[in-house]
Amino acid sequence: MPLIKSISGIRGTIGGKPGETLSPLDVVKFAAAYGTWIKQNNQTNSKIVVGRDGRISGEMVQRLVVSTLNAVGLDVIDVGLSTTPTVEMAVKFEDAAGGIILTASHNPKEWNALKLLNQDGEFISGADGAAILEMVEKEDFNFVGVDKLGSYAINETVLAKHIDTVVKHPLVKPEAIKAKGFKVVVDAINSTGAIAVPELLKALGVNQSDIFILNEEVNGKFAHNPEPLPEHLNSLRNEVKQQKADLGIAVDPDVDRLCFVSEDGSLFGEEYTLVAIADYVLQHKKGNTVSNMSSTRALRDVTEKAGGAYFASAVGEVNVVKKMKEVNAVIGGEGNGGVIMPDLHYGRDALIGIALFLSMMTERKSVHQLRIQYPNYFISKNKIELENGIDVSRIFDQIKTKYKNNPINQEDGLKIEFDKDWVHLRTSNTEPIVRIYAESSSPTTAENIAKRIMQDIKEAM
Repeated sequence: MPLIKSISGIRGTIGGKPGETLSPLDVVKFAAAYGTWIKQNNQTNSKIVVGRDGRISGEMVQRLVVSTLNAVGLDVIDVGLSTTPTVEMAVKFEDAAGGIILTASHNPKEWNALKLLNQDGEFISGADGAAILEMVEKEDFNFVGVDKLGSYAINETVLAKHIDTVVKHPLVKPEAIKAKGFKVVVDAINSTGAIAVPELLKALGVNQSDIFILNEEVNGKFAHNPEPLPEHLNSLRNEVKQQKADLGIAVDPDVDRLCFVSEDGSLFGEEYTLVAIADYVLQHKKGNTVSNMSSTRALRDVTEKAGGAYFASAVGEVNVVKKMKEVNAVIGGEGNGGVIMPDLHYGRDALIGIALFLSMMTERKSVHQLRIQYPNYFISKNKIELENGIDVSRIFDQIKTKYKNNPINQEDGLKIEFDKDWVHLRTSNTEPIVRIYAESSSPTTAENIAKRIMQDIKEAM
């Protein structure tokens, strides 16, 4: 499996030759380049937060990263088993110069990754990522002498601080949640969600006896594919019905993606996680919203109904955050179940998502009744493999010309609107493919739009 280097970090499978997989040598080079970049851009702050999800390789990779950062002359605050949003917030809690999260998110167990944060606890920009990649390629980094080695400290308090901050959010209602007496099933996928989510639920007032955890052991041996997609959630759906629970919660291994299961075992829909939570937020706080171009139109519907304006960003969390800041959005995120609350921090955070959703549910009869009040949209997801030498920009130009009378957005590939339907074409950052996402209120129409555009691409090729 190839080693994938991008502006947001480095990821790959464990085991194999350096430069071809995420080998110890590649981990050290990347950590050294990041550490050097930190020192170049922050002369007075040498603190870096490091945390990891529950992957099998996590402890090994963490030791390499910590030692490398110390060797560059940086002081490491090790928060151990954690979540991506917790590490992001820990950067601010500790007034650190940056942070590294060791997680391959929803990828299978053989994968791991280094995700890089700036001093605001946000993912580094494209320009900064490119600068670090150049350092890696040139091996443009230095290690300090023995008298200037960085220090190492363990901090086990940041998750509790994160949860406390979530519970104290003005739109979170712990007393109402406690009074409601929710019964909840959680699929923790053998990672740090098994630590963080139950602690959050208890802090919100859910009785421990009413919390049921599937895949509770944090061993990185994921019981199923860790991406929280419908085909991977059958055990959760069955357990919700068996326990007669009020809802089910699924997170990914680093707890930044979130989806729900209704009390009847039906899927709430990963695309509708952000929609529902945004609906709740907009009822209490008027403003704008943002999601990426491949996310459901339903967010636009609830935003405009509440008197706000919806904005689409390029795909990628860093792009969503950038757009949110530009338009002063009160909430944003991605259709993969990623919720970003800017008054907490600019990062996808399943914990604030859970807290806000349960607060919303204190005013509702059931999760299923909530879901059916939203418009139904269906997304068809497809891809076309590219042959060597294909000029994608020329293909996109031909399609743009063909549909010139329709609203078109070129901020990230090509998005074409057909009244309330749309199709989004974009090249992959990691594979020689074009992704084609189409959405409509009819699954057949969504499929037909995707097929029509795919035929247009093939003809242009």
